[in-house]
Amino acid sequence: MQAPPADWLSLLLLTFVLGMKHGFDADHLATIDGLTRHNTRVRPAMARYCGTLFSLGHGAVVMAIALGVSAAAGQWAVPQWFGTLGALISIGFLAALGMLNLAAVLRAGPDQVVQPVGVKGRLLGSLRHVSNPLAVALVGALFALSFDTLSQAAFFALAATQFGGWQHALVLALLFMLGMLLTDGINGLWIARLIRRADQTARIASRVMGLVVAGVSLLVAAFGAAKLLLPGVDAWSEGRELQFGAALVAVIALSFLAAMRLARRPAVAA
Repeated sequence: MQAPPADWLSLLLLTFVLGMKHGFDADHLATIDGLTRHNTRVRPAMARYCGTLFSLGHGAVVMAIALGVSAAAGQWAVPQWFGTLGALISIGFLAALGMLNLAAVLRAGPDQVVQPVGVKGRLLGSLRHVSNPLAVALVGALFALSFDTLSQAAFFALAATQFGGWQHALVLALLFMLGMLLTDGINGLWIARLIRRADQTARIASRVMGLVVAGVSLLVAAFGAAKLLLPGVDAWSEGRELQFGAALVAVIALSFLAAMRLARRPAVAA
């Protein structure tokens, strides 16, 4: 687990960037894709808001866990192995997601729009196909009950003990949720737009994002493995978390904007 920055402003910026990066997680994209596609058929007026509702439910659990861990931080120290285990789980998931999404792009037929592939979302089964706003938020909340969310909560609690108490943990958790809300909300809108059209431009746009998500997942997994195995890489990256996170979000966001621009182009009449 990374150490928090030494000043409050840098920590605020890092937390917001981490939230944005978390919203671009391939599992998030795949689950929001499934929710949006289902509601496009059964409740079209709500389809575009699935990403926002999912993120609100997810963020509510993040805040609750952060507050709980912060309150117990004085009596419980995060064990050393916790960060290493979290890193190993994260590397494994990212590598799997990267390969699954790369395979999805390569397998898609020329007349198909590429759909993002997730792992955790499949465990929810039929819960991915709900049309009630509260149920969509509940899916996001259930999604937060995972090791990566516990790791983020521990990070907020650690930061809170450095700068104050539970109020600081709440601010960080709220910023994390706002960053995630931004990316997940935009993703839901974009998927709804792609679903409404099935022309060549939409198929190209979906492949752009599929390749970017796959490439970024594999790159981050490789970098995480290098940090664990090579002390020199770990030392070099120390203190650069904000720059790395911002660069990663910028790459995905620019690709996302390019895909959205493609999706906005008027369909060419046959």
